[in-house]
Amino acid sequence: METMKDLRLTSQSVDQTRAIGGLLGALLQPGDFIGLQGDLGAGKTQFVKGLARGLAIAEEDVSSPTFAILQSYSGRLTLHHADFYRLVTDDELYATGFFDLQTGSSVSVVEWADKFPRALPDDWLRVSIVSPEPHRRELLLSAIGLKAGERIAALQQALFAMGTAPFSLSP
Repeated sequence: METMKDLRLTSQSVDQTRAIGGLLGALLQPGDFIGLQGDLGAGKTQFVKGLARGLAIAEEDVSSPTFAILQSYSGRLTLHHADFYRLVTDDELYATGFFDLQTGSSVSVVEWADKFPRALPDDWLRVSIVSPEPHRRELLLSAIGLKAGERIAALQQALFAMGTAPFSLSP
């Protein structure tokens, strides 16, 4: 399978944002790492709810870990969901136990991942979410590494297999 470096998608609703996450979640493998970027209210946690669905985790179990910093959910694979928004120093990040969970047998997704670039693995998938209008989300998935590129290529194949997707590929 040829790998892709970037994929742009447009979502017109929370349900569509979750659906994109769900398609990707179904493709995730042990050791995958997703870093989310976007302003407050951009839809990062909604995207994670979709990832959870794709990993056979109940969406309603997923909440923003802004105050807890780190939450884990069991499904087809364990999903570690972290939020670096409130963290300021490397010591604070270390104290969360985040690095202890990076074993390769689970999936990790981090909101505000760009705050600690040194904490990111060599191979990861960046998902940038922008909300230019109240209900519209622009998602840019960028591969950093071969494995992440394979996930993007597989996601694009899944989208094309659906025929008429409920969201659109952006140019």
